[in-house]
Order: sequence, then structure tokens, then C-alpha cells
Amino acid sequence: MAKRKKTKEQEELLVDLEGAKSQAEGFVESNSNLIFGLLVALVLLIGGYFAYKYMYLEPLEKEAAEQMYKAQEQFEKDSFALALVNPGNNMKGFVDIISDYPGTSAANLAHYYAGAAYLNMGDFDVAIDYLKDYNADGKITPAMKNGMLGDAYSEKGDMDAAVSYYNKAANAVDNDMTAPYYLFKLGMLYEKQENFSKARAAYDRIKSNYPNSNEAASIDKFIARVAAKM
Repeated sequence: MAKRKKTKEQEELLVDLEGAKSQAEGFVESNSNLIFGLLVALVLLIGGYFAYKYMYLEPLEKEAAEQMYKAQEQFEKDSFALALVNPGNNMKGFVDIISDYPGTSAANLAHYYAGAAYLNMGDFDVAIDYLKDYNADGKITPAMKNGMLGDAYSEKGDMDAAVSYYNKAANAVDNDMTAPYYLFKLGMLYEKQENFSKARAAYDRIKSNYPNSNEAASIDKFIARVAAKM
């Protein structure tokens, strides 16, 4: 069977492919040290990541969690000052957990506890700083974080900021626990500002969206109260 003759286009393509191959081989030969260095750097980078994670961060996470349990116990007993700096048994308080175990989940959680503790102690500016540094994840914790920030700003008399954070807390998750709770706080704050239409809207939302919540049980009287002032 006779061989087909290559077309001019096929011959040109073969020439181009051979040229590209030669260029690639030439690049590898002339840059072999650079390529080897990049491969070594990549291996070191990957190895460094796993070493950091499994040889440094995981043991640090475990130690931080073990250190924090006593502070959590004091917090649950409303012993906020002790929980922050001196929980007992030579264990670390939330402030030391944050400084001694940076980057860990325990340190992040300690920001939440520290913010809540300072809020309960009436140190609102410090509470705000700690709460803002807390990286809230999931559905419930963003609502709790923003709700406490709303409380702190409300106590400071910064009502606009309080309204903003109560709104964020109320809208963080659609449930019968946190959403109506912060909607009620929002309504009360609007009443304090004599913004009765927005207060009514917050109360109405509790009545219509969360009829089984604790707040809904007595919401009619609050709706009637603001309606009389509109």
C-alpha cells in the first residue's frame, strides 16, 4: 500500500513541533538550577505547612484547650474577673490564653469569653475590642457576638451602632431563640429613640414570624403601646 505524501501544512506543523521541543529542552538545560531550586522550595513549603500543622499547631491547640477549662468554669459561676486573669489551679485565664496561644481555636473562643466577661463587668470599650476580634462561625455565634456588641454600644449610649448590631444579630439566623430575642431588644431601642414605626415593625415581625417564641407570648401589649404613640 503506497504511503501518503505529507502535505505542506503537515510538514510545517512537524517543523514547528520539533522547534518547540528543542526550545523546551534548551530552556530546561539552561535553567536547570532554577527549576531544581523551585522544586526544592515547593517541597519545603509543603513540608513546612504539615510540620506547622501537626508538630506545632495541633499540640498547641490541645494545650490551650486544657488550660482554658478552669477559666470556663469561673465564667459559668459569674466569676468574671477570675476567669479573665486568675481562674485558679495555676491555669491560664482568657487574657493569657489569647496572648500565649495565638492562632488557635481556643484563643479565638477566649476572645468571645473575654468580651462577654468585660461586658458583664461594665467595661464596655474593652468588651467591644475583644468581641470584634472574635471570629464568629456557624449560625448561632454570629448572632451572639453581634447581640453583645449591640448591648455594649447601647450601654455606651451609641444608639445608632447598637441598632446596627441588633439588626445583624436578629438577621443572623432564623430561629425561635435568638432572632425574636434581638428583635425585641431592637424594638425597645427604637421605642427609646421614639421611632415608634420601626419599633412596631420589629414587634410585628416577632408576632408573625416567631409566634412560638417566649417574646411572642406578651408581644401584643408592646404592639398596642407603640401603636398608641404613632
